[in-house]
Amino acid sequence: MARAESEDRRFDTPKGIRRTATFRGSGDSDRFGRFTEWVARGMGTPGFLVGLSVFAVGWMAWNTFAPSAWRFDDIAIGFTALTLMLSLQASYAAPLILLAQNRQDDRDRVQIEQDRQRAERNLADTEYLAREVVALRLAVKELASKEFIRSELRAMLDELDRRDEEESEHAG
Repeated sequence: MARAESEDRRFDTPKGIRRTATFRGSGDSDRFGRFTEWVARGMGTPGFLVGLSVFAVGWMAWNTFAPSAWRFDDIAIGFTALTLMLSLQASYAAPLILLAQNRQDDRDRVQIEQDRQRAERNLADTEYLAREVVALRLAVKELASKEFIRSELRAMLDELDRRDEEESEHAG
């Protein structure tokens, strides 16, 4: 139960790519995919290239300078076993790298979709805020300005002063 819940919350695998079937009976259906990425990352390092070069040079040196009885790949036939081993390594490396690239493409597609959705939400939010700003501007235009209020108060004071003068004239 806990394993199934953790599989549903994985973020390194696109939702449409997740499978319930397992690979070789393991509980982790994505183990092979992670392995291919690990291999692809490893083959792209200077350490791998240096290690492979040291291995090939060591192989050739051993089969060139070691006593004849200890040699296992003859220089006379062009290090055939070494050539076969390097070809085998290359024949497995290419598909593993392609698998890793496919997984990266899947992650990129998911990321692009999430970015698109985020951009749509941002656009909707921006449009909403723009409408609110316009509504506020319109509301502010309808509000009375200071000058308008002052002029109205002056007019009222003048009216009150005029009434007071008229009352004082009628009273006297």
